[in-house]
Amino acid sequence: MSLFNNTEKPIGLASDHAGFQAKQYVLKILEEKGIPYKDFGAYDAESSDYADFAHPMASAVENGECYPGIAICGTGNGINMVVNKHQGIRGALCWTPEIAFYARTHNDANVLSLPGRILTENEIYDIMVTFLNTPFEGGRHKRRIDKIPLNPVGS
Repeated sequence: MSLFNNTEKPIGLASDHAGFQAKQYVLKILEEKGIPYKDFGAYDAESSDYADFAHPMASAVENGECYPGIAICGTGNGINMVVNKHQGIRGALCWTPEIAFYARTHNDANVLSLPGRILTENEIYDIMVTFLNTPFEGGRHKRRIDKIPLNPVGS
């Protein structure tokens, strides 16, 4: 399976220190494939707080500056919690390609959250490929997604 970015927008990237090494791997892959990205940090492996980087990245995805986002911390949980505080974000913590597939087809996830300390580079690659290449199915799933925000459209 090939890796591609199906939009003209850059992919937004964010990590903390625990996800920094995995993010560097993601950057390398995106650069090799010529896929544009915007790195919101962390920029080194020094101790840092995921929220400092996740909020700006989530805002960029939410306002259409980037699409999609990839967020990485040690377990993926903390950074995923942060991005999901944004009303327009549907962050999905994925640790297998199958989870990434359903996050896209059923949930139209727009941020992929990864557990950087747990996954191998090969696993990260396979999950990214699945996430970036899988379209949203729509249909009955659209109705459900429309109910996620606290103030849904039309309420």
